[in-house]
Amino acid sequence: MSYVNMVRMFVRVYELGSMSAAARDQRTSPAVASGRISELEKHLGVRLFNRTTRKLQPTENGRLFYEGALGILQAIQDAEAAVADATQNPRGVLFVGAPLGVGRRFLGPYVPAFKATYPQIDLRLRLSDRIIDVTAEGLDAVLHLGMPDDSALKMRAVADCPRVLCAAPAYIAAHGNPPDGAALIRDKHACLNLRYPGAKEFQWTLQTTQGLQKFEISGPYESDDGEVLTDWALAGHGIVLKPIFEVAAHLRTGALVPVAQATPPLPVSLSLLTPHRRLRDPKVRLFADFIVSRIRADMAQQVDGLDLPQGTRV
Repeated sequence: MSYVNMVRMFVRVYELGSMSAAARDQRTSPAVASGRISELEKHLGVRLFNRTTRKLQPTENGRLFYEGALGILQAIQDAEAAVADATQNPRGVLFVGAPLGVGRRFLGPYVPAFKATYPQIDLRLRLSDRIIDVTAEGLDAVLHLGMPDDSALKMRAVADCPRVLCAAPAYIAAHGNPPDGAALIRDKHACLNLRYPGAKEFQWTLQTTQGLQKFEISGPYESDDGEVLTDWALAGHGIVLKPIFEVAAHLRTGALVPVAQATPPLPVSLSLLTPHRRLRDPKVRLFADFIVSRIRADMAQQVDGLDLPQGTRV
């Protein structure tokens, strides 16, 4: 049994706190995962985890070994990176995460082009509007909207994404076009909410003449999928707050119309997050350079020619 595989399995069990979760992460069975940990403990002559019926807890020896294990894996990764740089032939698998809208708009269309440029690198996308735990999910890079909570990650700024409040003409005909955020509350407009466990934006923060203000909006519709909210807005069910890149085509055709233009939302930052230990991997660097340049150009095209509320543009 490869010592490196035992160490790699130990690190994932330690980080995920579960033998079965680590087995899924490493694409093997819980029995194999358990066997690797047992072999590693036998090799070291110490117990690395205290096992109970409900959870796995690292021992003091386990905590000490974890720091060294990270160094072992980093050294191997650095050596592989050096070889890849020397041969100019990067290969392997990259696991990349993103919100659904960002993934559909900026990752999905460019994966084939990246693959054509670097045929020996495979991309595996993990798309979700829920908060992504980069470490727990074993990701190499994540496109993230907003400020990241994990300061241990390396952040590379990609672009500022203008956002807009908008609704379908049918909704406006039935309920009026609110001039500002205060009217959203006063006139009890149906606001379409992106909500999921751990979501922070249960309010809309808008730019007013008095500065930024939070408005506690409400409405009969909410979902943890932003695309569903766009569909509801197009069907005339309410007002949605969206990054413009997700609704630019609908704004151009008039299927959606800006509302509350006196108090537009702030742009949201799009960044690329990577674990520090991945930074020397040439695959990660190549992907970052490739995708950042294309997103920046694409983002500029999205807003070009749109008649946006003042304060929406970056």
